[in-house]
Amino acid sequence: MPLRVRLTLWYGSALALVLIVFSVVLYVITARNLRDDVDQSLEETAATAVRSLEERGFLPLLDEEDLLSQFPELARIDKFFQIFSPSGTITIRSPNIKRHEVPLSRKALETTFNGQTVFETAKYPNEPQLRLISVPINYQGRLLYIVQVGTSMESIEDTLRRFLILLIVAVPIALAVSLAAGWFLAGRALRPVDAITLAAQRIAAGDLSQRLTMQTASDEIGRLAGTFNNMIGRLDASFRQIRQFTSDASHELRTPLTVMKGETELVLRRPRPLEDYHSVLESNLEEIDRMTRIVDELLFLSRADMGEVKMELLPVSLKTLVEDIHRQATLLGQDRMIEVVLGTVMPALVQGDELRLRELLLNLVENAVKYSNPKGKVTISLVTDGQQAIISVTDQGIGIAPDDRPKIFDRFFRTDEARAHTKKGTGLGLAICSWIAEVHKGRINVQSELGRGSTFTVTLPLAPRPA
Repeated sequence: MPLRVRLTLWYGSALALVLIVFSVVLYVITARNLRDDVDQSLEETAATAVRSLEERGFLPLLDEEDLLSQFPELARIDKFFQIFSPSGTITIRSPNIKRHEVPLSRKALETTFNGQTVFETAKYPNEPQLRLISVPINYQGRLLYIVQVGTSMESIEDTLRRFLILLIVAVPIALAVSLAAGWFLAGRALRPVDAITLAAQRIAAGDLSQRLTMQTASDEIGRLAGTFNNMIGRLDASFRQIRQFTSDASHELRTPLTVMKGETELVLRRPRPLEDYHSVLESNLEEIDRMTRIVDELLFLSRADMGEVKMELLPVSLKTLVEDIHRQATLLGQDRMIEVVLGTVMPALVQGDELRLRELLLNLVENAVKYSNPKGKVTISLVTDGQQAIISVTDQGIGIAPDDRPKIFDRFFRTDEARAHTKKGTGLGLAICSWIAEVHKGRINVQSELGRGSTFTVTLPLAPRPA
């Protein structure tokens, strides 16, 4: 069933229930109010009659003609009255009740004997109901007469009947109009959903560059469209990244394989001295080591993406770690006459995995040495700023172009200058560094100028001090 139909049916069912309940409650309240008005009018008329009779002193002797001449309100057209003796015998009654016999009921007789007023409803075949009130008249401590005033409920019943017909006619009309309006409004409200569906179908065909061109709104549909566009944008970026990753990985793995295949084919074309075979095997071993490193780093990143890399959260002294890395880097820089020096080193304690932090810092220092110019200098420093520890690795190497800086932490990305400077490298080291910094709730940034060097800065939160 289409959503538009379901919404209309739900709306119509809810509205029908509300209208029916409202109509029933309104009818019941109206009927009760009308009957209460009748009872109040009967009670006021009876009270006036009893009070007037007692004040005029017509008791205990009553004459019908004198009574009606003195109190014409007792013979009103819409009401009638009767006066009974304590035995229940009619002594006087108004002329407009001559055609009816309305005897005093046992309930009325017993109640009035107890000095209480009672309301009753009398029903005759093929005639409207009569509403009666019976009031006792006491004289010198004993029941002398019972005054009963009544009226026909015909006008009330006619009013309620017309009101019921009005409700029966008006409720379906109101429901039909509301359903039509609900159908129209549901169509207008769901029109953007149709647009989203069509756009999703076009996107599902493979064009992830498509976006919903709806007007920006703060309602549910507007937020849905915005969320949909954001999702497609992330999917597009993910697919682009996957395609780029696949291309880069293929390139990085194909290069050593091509080298190994070419050298092997060349040495096998004709018999050669043992030294040539030895040289080719050494070259192949070097390429195999490079591919092994690429595969290991890819496996590490894959496990990291799936959350399978276990991290220890222990106190780590960054000062000790930086000094250890400095000693290792000094040996790394000797071959290229790169001087590795310590800058400002302040005590700093962080919560993390010492092995991963060592890998992070060692990768940065190795890159600084690798891409530095001969006789250059690499500086390692550690300072604290508030609740943060800041590690900086500065080199005087080839630098990074402004357009390449946002990409250097992408997997397999290597600048043209880096490829020309050295063939070693996998393009995965900085991606691993970025991941290690993130899992330690830190960040890594770079500042660089092409041809003049780079500064990589790692910011990590300090461990909380013990209380």
